[in-house]
Amino acid sequence: MEILPIIEGILTDWVGAFLDPGKRLFWGYLGSALLIALLWMILHKQDHPHHAFKKLFAREIWLSDSAKADYMVFLVNTLFMGSILPRLLGHAAVATFCFTILHEIFVGRPGLLPDVSALSIAFAFTLVLFVVDDFARYVVHRLLHAVPVLWAFHKVHHSAARLNPMTVLRTHPVEAIVFALRGALVQGICIGVFVFCFSEKVSLIMVLGANAFKFAFNVLGANLRHSEVPIRYWPWLENILLSPAQHQIHHSIEPRHLDRNFGVALACWDRWFGTHCHSEPDQSLRYGLSNPVANPNSFYFVYIHPFHEGARHVQTAIMQSGRSLRNMSATFHNLFCRKTYHENKPS
Repeated sequence: MEILPIIEGILTDWVGAFLDPGKRLFWGYLGSALLIALLWMILHKQDHPHHAFKKLFAREIWLSDSAKADYMVFLVNTLFMGSILPRLLGHAAVATFCFTILHEIFVGRPGLLPDVSALSIAFAFTLVLFVVDDFARYVVHRLLHAVPVLWAFHKVHHSAARLNPMTVLRTHPVEAIVFALRGALVQGICIGVFVFCFSEKVSLIMVLGANAFKFAFNVLGANLRHSEVPIRYWPWLENILLSPAQHQIHHSIEPRHLDRNFGVALACWDRWFGTHCHSEPDQSLRYGLSNPVANPNSFYFVYIHPFHEGARHVQTAIMQSGRSLRNMSATFHNLFCRKTYHENKPS
C-alpha cells in the first residue's frame, strides 16, 4: 500500500472542508460571517475597526485550550469519518425504499398537480427539504440532551469553554454518525415522496451546489452561532429565526439557559415545544459544563470517556430494572425514556 495517495486523500479532506459550499466551514461563509461581525461591532457597538478586528481574533479565543481541542477534533474526525460515512445508509437507498413502498400502497403513481410548473415544484421541494431537515435536527438535538446514553457523547460538544466557528465540528464520531443517518433518512424520504408524486419535475434549487435556503442561512452568519459575537435580532425576528446570540444561550451554563434554543435555523420548533429563549442586551455568558470535569479538552475525554460513561448508563439501567426478560421494557424505559439531570444542569 502506497502511503502517498493516503496522505494526499487526508489532506484533500481537510482542505475540502473549507472549499466545499456544502460545508459550514466553506471560506465564503466564514468570510461573510467575519464581515457581518465587523459591521455589527463597528456600526452597532461603535467599536473602532482596529479594536473590533483585534477582539474577533483575540488570542485567548483562538489559541485557548478549548479551541485547540476543536482543531484536534476537526483533524481526527475528518480522517475517521472519511472511511465511515461512505459505508453508512445513503439517502438514495432510503429514497428508493420509500418510492417502492408508496408505489405498492397506492398501486401506481398519482401524478399530482400536472399543470404546476417544474420551477414551482422545485421551489416547494427545496423549501420542504430545508424545513423538514431543520425539524429533524431539532428533534435529534433534544434527544441528545434528554437521553443519558446520547448525552454522554453530546457533552463533548458542550464542553467547549470558548466558542469559535470550528466548535460546530467538536462532536464525538458517534454523534456525527447519528446526524449522518438522520440526514440520509430526511433526504431519502423527501426525495422518495416528491419523485413519487411529481416525477421528473422534482429538482433542487441550488446555489454553488448547496440547497438555496441552506446557502442563504450560511451566508447570513451561521458561523456566528459558534462565536463570542452576541448578535441579536429584533424580538419578532427571533420568534422566526434563531439569532447567533440565541444559540450562544444554548451553550450557556447559567441554570435559566439550560435546555433552551435547540433549533438550528427556525425558531418555531423551540416556540412550539417550550424551549425558546430570547437573547438579552449585552449578554455576557460563560460556556462549558456546569459541573466541571477533568481535562475536558483531552483526547481521552473527547473520544474514550463517552464510551465509559455510556456503558455506565447501560449498566445502571439494567441493574435498576433487573436482568429478567419480563423487565426488558423497564430497562428500555430507564435507558432511553427517563429524563436525567446531566452534567450541564445544576447539581
